[in-house]
Amino acid sequence: MGNQVEKLTHLSYAEVPTADPNGFDPEDDCPRIGVSYIFSNDDDDQDDSLERTDREPNEEDNQYDKGNELECAVYYREECVYERSLKLIELGTHSPENLLNKCKPGDLVEFVANGQYPQWAVYVGDFQVVHLYRAEVITNFLTDACQGKRGRIVNDLYKFRPLNADVVVQNAMEQVGAKDRELNWRNSECFAAWCKFGKREFKIGGEIRIGKQPYRMKLQLSEKKSHVLEFQSLEDLVLEKRRNDQIGRAAVVQELSNHLNCTDGIKNEQDCN
Repeated sequence: MGNQVEKLTHLSYAEVPTADPNGFDPEDDCPRIGVSYIFSNDDDDQDDSLERTDREPNEEDNQYDKGNELECAVYYREECVYERSLKLIELGTHSPENLLNKCKPGDLVEFVANGQYPQWAVYVGDFQVVHLYRAEVITNFLTDACQGKRGRIVNDLYKFRPLNADVVVQNAMEQVGAKDRELNWRNSECFAAWCKFGKREFKIGGEIRIGKQPYRMKLQLSEKKSHVLEFQSLEDLVLEKRRNDQIGRAAVVQELSNHLNCTDGIKNEQDCN
């Protein structure tokens, strides 16, 4: 794995090939990075019901592995606008009941589980959250919205200046009931972050994708090795970041290694010819 990680270098987002989300192109034997779902809603892959009651008592504790989380930072030009550090990862997560004791109105919460996209929500008080779920903005009790997952408060992941807590709650509550074509966000993270910071960049089409790629996502693959991807919009970057969250650190490292090994092989063949 060490040799594979050493080959990971700086890539432009324009150079990342789109392919099957599983990482393979049906017309090519080379493993490739799959980002073809850039225009899909990843929250469609959440559990079918918010009312699941058939979990084993300790199932939630087995759903999350902090060792498979990937450190990453996001930059707009030279400014860091998002950071998930090792320190945050090491803080771990909380059971829904313990999380409730820590939440204040206006807080952003993230529910995490192995192999699933993170579910973000806005805590609005009275034990309830507002979140984008299956193409609709809804309100639920936090203990129902989490679907048995562990959670954490994530107010500080994004580095934008937050709005007043009352405004955050108002933003969320005013969108309850919006669905399908009325929605301006592709996933729960973009919705919750928009409520918190009011940035149009979190909305669908909030930025024009032309010219240079001002956003960079730095993935920390090991203590000394990192990898950078570039994006034209924050919306696109968030979608790719969430895909990485869903597949986990080990899969991201393997995927990038496979792609760059394949690229090196093609380059060597061309040099020989």
